[in-house]
Amino acid sequence: MELWIATGNKGKLSEYKLLLKEIIDLKVYSQGDISSFSPRPEDGKTFLENARIKAKTLRSIKNDVWVLGEDAGLEVEGLNNLPGIHSARYAGPKASDSENVAKLLKMMTLRPMQNRNAKFVCTTVVITPQGEEWIFTGEMKGKIASKPAGLHGFGYDPLFIPEGQTQTLAEIGDGFKTQHSHRSQALRAFLEKWRGM
Repeated sequence: MELWIATGNKGKLSEYKLLLKEIIDLKVYSQGDISSFSPRPEDGKTFLENARIKAKTLRSIKNDVWVLGEDAGLEVEGLNNLPGIHSARYAGPKASDSENVAKLLKMMTLRPMQNRNAKFVCTTVVITPQGEEWIFTGEMKGKIASKPAGLHGFGYDPLFIPEGQTQTLAEIGDGFKTQHSHRSQALRAFLEKWRGM
């Protein structure tokens, strides 16, 4: 079986490969394996709309295989659920992870807030070789740390302390993420449905 993942984000892709490594007969590819691939703008208003844009764009080129598109982001309660769908571009269209982290901390400092609750959200759209659309979601609750800590992961991992933990995702490491992340939850739901076919 071939699974094509509609992402250009190396952090996401390595996370998927780690999550899928034990499935023996599965070959994982991404849009980066297509030399002429040109992604469409992620101009949806929800995680689902953006995930669908990614999946359908890749599906238009790879139309006889499994295609997975996902959109994920961080929602901070004290910021009215921002950055949300803008998580990857919070500090600008080509912002680095560290720039996005710095902007998030700055926004939380401008309006000092007691509520640091947050959650990572992931919506996944899988298109089957027959053209059916499957939708899966996952979320991981936690809170925002006062400063970045840790060297693992990517994105907002150095700021996010999962519920029940005292360290950030970037400190805890990949093992915890593999078991509990928003992305792993959505992916496990897909694999459960796929295995049940």
